[in-house]
Amino acid sequence: MENSIPGVIAPQIGEVYQYVQNLDRGGYFEVTALSEDDLKRNKMYMDNSRRLAAQAEYSDYGEYLKALDMVADIKGFESAYMARIAQLTNKSNQFNLTTRRFTQTEIEEKASDTDTITLYGRLKDRFGDNGVVSVVIGAVDGEECRVELWLMSCRVLKRDMEYAMMDSLVSECLKRGITGIRGYYYPTAKNKMVRDFYRDMGFEKVSEDDAGNTEWELKISPEYVNKNRYIKVEES
Repeated sequence: MENSIPGVIAPQIGEVYQYVQNLDRGGYFEVTALSEDDLKRNKMYMDNSRRLAAQAEYSDYGEYLKALDMVADIKGFESAYMARIAQLTNKSNQFNLTTRRFTQTEIEEKASDTDTITLYGRLKDRFGDNGVVSVVIGAVDGEECRVELWLMSCRVLKRDMEYAMMDSLVSECLKRGITGIRGYYYPTAKNKMVRDFYRDMGFEKVSEDDAGNTEWELKISPEYVNKNRYIKVEES
């Protein structure tokens, strides 16, 4: 194997009783990069448990969302979050409309492309910081924005973050003189929960093929009414 493929190492693990020791000491499965969110993961799980406990105190879900005092940073891709954004594109499967995957280099290229709209969303509330939880990438084609990627971490489902991202995308499009947004949904075994996402956002279906791939369209104007009701947004 080592002779056939450059850069590949075939561990010499010896006798059965040496397997664990040799694999451990060889460092073959060491983590090569950690994002800020990775380092805070245990605290995020604890914060989420506290949110669930607080939710039980409210009979009205809207009142619960208000009580969270949520604040979102929604901005174009920044160097500090490139690794986390790339990580999200490769691990988010349920709330991922096109399930496209990107390397960090590709994410950096998107960020520097003036014909691409990039947005990341970071969500905080009174219990803690959820970190970067949503990503949108859109290709600008004349007066239209074609959404190449839209994903969100499942840990912030049903907190209005998708609406906040939608509002920010529309805002950025209007700044560029864009009058229409085109979205795509490509079904997988895991992302059925977002099958009707664009319909819920007010888009009209343009087409659907035999595999269930759908294309959607939304005309936008300065009269667009924001959908987010519970999150204070700090935009770029």
